[in-house]
Amino acid sequence: MTESEFNQLADAALARIETAIDNGGGDAECNRSGNVLEIEFGNGQKIVINRHDVNREIWVAAKSGGFHYAWQNGVWHSRRDGSELFGKLVELFAEQGEKIGLS
Repeated sequence: MTESEFNQLADAALARIETAIDNGGGDAECNRSGNVLEIEFGNGQKIVINRHDVNREIWVAAKSGGFHYAWQNGVWHSRRDGSELFGKLVELFAEQGEKIGLS
């Protein structure tokens, strides 16, 4: 995958997440600054998602841990725990008592 292809896919993923939050992320608010999307919940907890250009991955940092996702076979997939990016975000939102329409 070229850098351009990665950037296009990663930016589309970040935009999809941002749109889902804007269209029904409960009390969650998001702020995007360049390659970083910061999500803050009503209880003060945060999830930070960023495009990591060097490794060509999307990184997610949450209270429950850090997760790295690479583009494989048409999905953002974690090599460490086998999770899929959007499914993991649904779980992380549920941990905060929130729902997000990403599935």
